Amino acid sequence: MTAGTFQDTSVFPDPVYKETVLRPLFDGAKDHHVEGFRLIDRAHLVMLHETGILAIEQARPIAKALDAIDREVDTSALTYTGEVEDFFFLIEKELRARLGPDLAGRLHTARSRNDIDHTLFKLGLKHRIDPLLERLTRLAETLASVAERESRTLIVAYTHGQPAQPTVFGHYLSAVLETLLRDIARLEAARDIVDRSPMGAAAITTSGFPIDRDLMAHLLGFSRPLQNSYGCIASIDYLTSTYSAIELIFLHLGRFIQDLQFWTSFEVGQIYVPNAFVQISSIMPQKRNPVPIEHMRHLASQTVGRAQAMLTIMHNTPFTDMNDSEGESQGFGYGAFQSGGRVLDLLAALVPALQINPERVRQNIRRSCITVTELADSLVRREGLSFREAHEIAAEVARSVVAINGNIAADGFEAFQKAFLHCTKRQTTIDKALFSEIVSPETFVAVRNRFGGPAPEALSRAIAGYNQELAGVRHRMQDAARREQASTQDLQSRFNALLGAS
Repeated sequence: MTAGTFQDTSVFPDPVYKETVLRPLFDGAKDHHVEGFRLIDRAHLVMLHETGILAIEQARPIAKALDAIDREVDTSALTYTGEVEDFFFLIEKELRARLGPDLAGRLHTARSRNDIDHTLFKLGLKHRIDPLLERLTRLAETLASVAERESRTLIVAYTHGQPAQPTVFGHYLSAVLETLLRDIARLEAARDIVDRSPMGAAAITTSGFPIDRDLMAHLLGFSRPLQNSYGCIASIDYLTSTYSAIELIFLHLGRFIQDLQFWTSFEVGQIYVPNAFVQISSIMPQKRNPVPIEHMRHLASQTVGRAQAMLTIMHNTPFTDMNDSEGESQGFGYGAFQSGGRVLDLLAALVPALQINPERVRQNIRRSCITVTELADSLVRREGLSFREAHEIAAEVARSVVAINGNIAADGFEAFQKAFLHCTKRQTTIDKALFSEIVSPETFVAVRNRFGGPAPEALSRAIAGYNQELAGVRHRMQDAARREQASTQDLQSRFNALLGAS
């Protein structure tokens, strides 16, 4: 049966389709992409004229009409009526009303909604990635500053939820910072993919007109055009790379936030949260609840979930232009930037305010005997034992001290002498004063002056390196901002020339 045999009296749009699809898409474009449409129209008109596709007698009235639309149409007040299919056709309708169908229709020469849409989405992502990068960089700079401030502040490091070894808070924060720097690098790499212009791909295969894709990329503030025109409308890796990077950022920060939750618990208590970040119980007067940490945790999880959902939406979609990656999915993804930005702002405010409770740290170090690893190491270096022998002696010392709820520095020497004699059949050369020094947390940290270690010199070198990396991030961000500002100014200048403005 051919289409002509149907008696189709329906009129577009179907009311349900209008309310469930077309209106939400129109509202999304109105809310998120108006400026992008404006830039694309102006840049495309400039390119059409400068390549000779449109004469000045054609380009100038179109430019004036676009300028009039900007001044006269309040897009924020628009309500979708169904008279046109989407926001793109609304602009075309406005042009036709001012110029007539022939002249108005010439603006669409050598382009398609396909390349327009993906250009809009990339512009929208860039304008969200850049503030996120700024927040991430600010947090990284904060972590570096606090790590330097706390470079000699002892804490208990945990493995498997149990006290493991002493280190310093600056060493711990530097580990978080290193991960964050790698996360920033992943988001910068994603931004580089976003920063390639699809304009000129048209529907799929570019155009028979002598378009200038490099000029379009420049005028719209992109670093360069994306080369393959099929890929311009099909390869949505600009989305998957961006949201993969965001998912990892907040997954990793969520682990740091969970440590803060654990370390501020009453039983551990090695971190003190100031009153400015504490809420009280409505019924229990003694309670100090550091609930901002909980809010950061659930917001980070929401961000991971939103980013992961974007990847799921793209899963098993065809390698072509398709609605799955477009309007509503784009708007859904923007929520990850909103919740993620809240986490970064709050974390950057909280970290400098945190204080380590030195008395609780000392108590937990004493109770857990976590300095005995250095005792074993020292026996290898000073007494020539194998590490396994030294490990057995140190373990026996720890068991003896824990059994009497003692302090290894004050109460462990006698047990050490007995264990050493039992294992080696000789007396140790280590006296009580040296033993106390060896098992002190300060010595534990100080001797670990290796690349990546917590000792002051090693940690200072590391923090200097992190600051150098951050300076590079800042420099790249500033270069991109200057380039895009220059592109904006150049587009305005060339568009003004079309208007005939001085």
